[in-house]
Amino acid sequence: MTNQPKYNIGLVIYPGMTHLDITGPHQVFSFVREARVHMLWKNLEPVTSAEGLTILPTTTFNECPQLDVICVPGGGMGTLETMADSEMLEFLKQQSETAKYITSVCTGSLILAAAGLLKGYRAGCHWLFREYLAILDVEVGTERVVIDRNRITGGGVTAGIDFGLVVVSQLCGEDSAKRIQLMLEYNPAPPFDAGSPEKAGKVLVEQMKESAKPLLEAALAQTKATAALLVE
Repeated sequence: MTNQPKYNIGLVIYPGMTHLDITGPHQVFSFVREARVHMLWKNLEPVTSAEGLTILPTTTFNECPQLDVICVPGGGMGTLETMADSEMLEFLKQQSETAKYITSVCTGSLILAAAGLLKGYRAGCHWLFREYLAILDVEVGTERVVIDRNRITGGGVTAGIDFGLVVVSQLCGEDSAKRIQLMLEYNPAPPFDAGSPEKAGKVLVEQMKESAKPLLEAALAQTKATAALLVE
């Protein structure tokens, strides 16, 4: 008889996601011996990230077990499309009824908010999209990882590793998280001190906003449409 895992962790994937948002946490969770990690999508067809990395789902929405942790990654246009995906939103609502932790990385919090799962909560997001998260009636935190009761949300992209370690500390204790951090040799020493808008400086921040202008305009339109649906 197959041993049942102590924890079922579900990582939702979708076309156009940012792959590091999900592969970072996956790498951390893969060291949790008591857990089974599910890569979740509507079917078992390969899912291609915004960067061109193809990931194979392991479980469909319909066959997904009751999860202890559900995590949603962010992305660019893929996130905006997913915010309006009724099948995705319904799946998240269903799993949220019993999950111990409802979580996201980067703009995945916009998807959680679109499902109505962050109303009355404080959450994090990629810095470029914080104002859009606020439009969805969410109190926005700027920490690398934001914890509010059973909602755990990471900041942009690389925060997924920090996020994963925080989730492990909640599930299995701080010592387990520290052992995984050491195994991964996660000891960040970035070559440049430009990893946040506060550190990068106004010029670089404005250049980034300008280059992302089409995406930001699309995000504003989708966020307003989502906000209107949430108040109906």
